[in-house]
Amino acid sequence: MLTSLSTTIYRRPWLALLLLLAPPLAYMLVFYIAPLGVLLLNSFWRLDDFTGQVVHEFTLQNYLALLQPANVEIFLRTALMAAVVTIACAVIAFPLAYYVVRYASPRWKGIFYLAVLLPLWSSYLIRVYAWKLILAKEGIITWFFEQLGLSGVLDAVLSLPGIGGPSLSFSSLGVFFVFVYVWLPYMILPVQAALERVPRSLLEASGDLGARPNATFRYVTLPLAMPGVIAGSIFTFSLTLGDFIVPTVLGNSSFFIGQAVLSFQGSSGNIPLAAAFTIVPVVVMIVYLLIAKRTGALEAL
Repeated sequence: MLTSLSTTIYRRPWLALLLLLAPPLAYMLVFYIAPLGVLLLNSFWRLDDFTGQVVHEFTLQNYLALLQPANVEIFLRTALMAAVVTIACAVIAFPLAYYVVRYASPRWKGIFYLAVLLPLWSSYLIRVYAWKLILAKEGIITWFFEQLGLSGVLDAVLSLPGIGGPSLSFSSLGVFFVFVYVWLPYMILPVQAALERVPRSLLEASGDLGARPNATFRYVTLPLAMPGVIAGSIFTFSLTLGDFIVPTVLGNSSFFIGQAVLSFQGSSGNIPLAAAFTIVPVVVMIVYLLIAKRTGALEAL
């Protein structure tokens, strides 16, 4: 029987491919696609205000509620934070990755990889709460500014509307710092991989043709490495867009999307509205991925 089965599979390559792909495809369908479908379906139901029960009737009520000024403000605040964090990660990651790829010895490359990956070996919550202590009013950053006699500068920054607060640990600026720290490795590694793929022969040819180093970087290195930057931005933007722990631990009373979803499905039990809130970043990321695919960025993942 085993010999006959083996012969049948050998003569029919499509059957071997089907048996090979069936388990992962079934897993993706059951544990990934199906929950997203249920989430989308829930977003078209509504919550009965009197009984508190979910009514299984098609309605656009939840999506109309998303257009309320308070909810639009949440979306804009979250998208702006995600965009700023992504830009900051790219600005920090590119020079680091460029130096390691072009100038670092193999030994220092290994140390660099270890330094980038080492924070990921610890608990996410521990890192966030550690930063809460660092950014607190009694933390080391405030102490450092006091030793330099720059407490007035820090107080002036914290007094700015929109980004300030009682301390760095309760401000949008502190949330920004922690987001950059947490997601920076996810930008560095794709950028480094993209720079590794830039052939040195192209750089040498650019120099042989009379291009200055800055011109070679601008017209050769940067365009070829840009897919890696876009690939890294997929991680940093999407992870910031859906995170609720960092804004909860370090933020002020201004909600982000993750906090709003947690509030709607937790305290109020309004699962349909929470599902509609969740669909918005999913749609944003689908559009972002389609744009990134056209640039070839997905090949750098």
